[in-house]
Amino acid sequence: MNPIIAELEKENSKKTIDSFWVGDTVDVHVRIIEGEKERIQIFNGVVIAKKKGGMNASFTVRRLVAGEGVERVFPLHAPRVEKIVVKRRGRSQRAKLYYLRDRVGKATRLKEENRPSRGLAREKDAAGK
Repeated sequence: MNPIIAELEKENSKKTIDSFWVGDTVDVHVRIIEGEKERIQIFNGVVIAKKKGGMNASFTVRRLVAGEGVERVFPLHAPRVEKIVVKRRGRSQRAKLYYLRDRVGKATRLKEENRPSRGLAREKDAAGK
């Protein structure tokens, strides 16, 4: 790779990213600019896909709004994505959960997995000390 591009990617990539996987229910905190005002909007849903690729890495989050499915693709290293909070760990044996698009209601639920995240482990260590 070109050393100039590598340097740009290194300085613009996020340093710490909480680990999450496909099947997890997450809150994505996105910075929204409306006119001259700026606010944080939370998009809650299930991660149905992750795409790797350095600075081009992205993930897709799906949620149901008024009975209609809404999917949104977020670039992982975008400056507008403030943080990603894992609400629930879902167990999945597939890399892409596109089959959830055909399901509605309780059929979209995934089994929960007891997989610790780095953020939860840090909180437990701090509480124990």
